[in-house]
Amino acid sequence: MRKLSILLAIAFALSGPAKADFAIPGFELVYTTPAETTLSNPDLRDPVTVWCEMLDAAKTDIDIAQFYVAGKTGEALDKVIAHLAAAGERGVKIRFLMEEKGKSASEMKSIERLKNIPHLDFRFMEFGKLRGQGIIHAKYMVVDKAIAYVGSQNFDWRSLSHIHETGLRINDVAMVRQLHSIFDIDWQAQALLTEGKAVPALNQSVVLADQSQSAYLVASPNAFNPPGIGDSESELVRLLAAATSEVRITLLDYVPLSYAPGRKRPYYAVIDNAIRAALARGVRVRLMVSNWNTEEPAIHHLKSLALLPGMEIRIVNLPQASSGFIPFARVIHSKTMSIDGKLAWIGTSNWSGGYLDNSRNLEIVLRNEAMAKRLADLHEQTWQSPYAQPLEIQKNYPKPVKG
Repeated sequence: MRKLSILLAIAFALSGPAKADFAIPGFELVYTTPAETTLSNPDLRDPVTVWCEMLDAAKTDIDIAQFYVAGKTGEALDKVIAHLAAAGERGVKIRFLMEEKGKSASEMKSIERLKNIPHLDFRFMEFGKLRGQGIIHAKYMVVDKAIAYVGSQNFDWRSLSHIHETGLRINDVAMVRQLHSIFDIDWQAQALLTEGKAVPALNQSVVLADQSQSAYLVASPNAFNPPGIGDSESELVRLLAAATSEVRITLLDYVPLSYAPGRKRPYYAVIDNAIRAALARGVRVRLMVSNWNTEEPAIHHLKSLALLPGMEIRIVNLPQASSGFIPFARVIHSKTMSIDGKLAWIGTSNWSGGYLDNSRNLEIVLRNEAMAKRLADLHEQTWQSPYAQPLEIQKNYPKPVKG
């Protein structure tokens, strides 16, 4: 017995510390630690572990929607695709919906690998045919209509290793069913578009979220949300309007501009006005963005916002990997907000025009102090790190090198 105990102790020591999971009923916070940084969080599981666990548990069906697909031999997404293939080989029915415009960002070998998985139906959808300049920007999966994942992680090896990302594993039954209904609507819309048929809007007026719920899903665009799901754009404004003391925001970038034909960038005031109104009431706002946000004209809008009392902005520069420059990586890409230490917002949308109004995006609102505090602590970790520096009004920032 003593010998067995010693062997078990040695095995545990060799395996390293078990990674805990921070969860509240129905929701687990999931986080990608950018490799070779000090931003680890041992109480948060990583998306590869969570996704593979979900795929391994699948019995009947898996639905996945993504903006693009980009694998690399030997990297983390390889493992995810292998587990997805294993599910298909077990007879699990898989539907994979990808944005047509995401082809330019994709690695086609990975897409072909997905298409060759048994029982997997892969479709491209040009979401802009529904909503002008819109895209499928949501990143989510639904397994057996019983469990789901929503987060900032793209189906990209870099998102799983070299980018600051945040998401939620969801087993709240009602919300999972809503996510499944959104996927069904977009899947059916893709079929109609392929046949050259019109896709009728589901909502003619803005549908407000039911704020009496402690946990609820909002989505965009409002016109193509199923019954019972509120509009994410109007909900973000309502939540900011209700803030009383502090708002913490983490984003890839923030710019009050939209997209229009001819490469035009019309002004998009919706979120900017809401933040400025909160500041005018005396609410403290801490906005953290990646160094990608220093390009023009976005940087000028950031500087304008930074002039207001109560507004703090920090730019995050993650160090390059020791292996060398990785295109479109080494940035913060999370889309999160915590309000007054009471409310958490975790989603897939960038905060600029074209995302919360025209594109398919998903956001989860949790009125839970434990989750709000954990999200605020996650924000504070990067905020206080050597990677985050206050925005300097007088500084001429160099154009960021993305790819």
